[in-house]
Amino acid sequence: MEMSENQDRREGHFSRAVRAGKRTYFFDVKSTRGEEKYLTITESKRKFSNEQGRFFYEKHKLFLYKEDFEKFIKGLEESIHFIETGEFPDDYEADPSEKFENHDDINFEDL
Repeated sequence: MEMSENQDRREGHFSRAVRAGKRTYFFDVKSTRGEEKYLTITESKRKFSNEQGRFFYEKHKLFLYKEDFEKFIKGLEESIHFIETGEFPDDYEADPSEKFENHDDINFEDL
């Protein structure tokens, strides 16, 4: 029974659903086995499958750990600011891909 209680705690501490047009965003706070809290952001979009003749939900998940919160928030705020104003941040680089290797071939099982 203790395994079930520990699993329940990892399953979720807090959840918030945000409906936005055809999409719903889920913000869920969970914890690791080591009791470190993290955030999952799930985008869920209802789509229709012509092959199956029925609706299904396409989901994408993002896992965000607290040590990354500040950098994530900074990047998000700068991106929103650019969308709203067209102004680049002072430290903006025209081609940030030079800093990072190609992230298209990441194997998530290795993480």
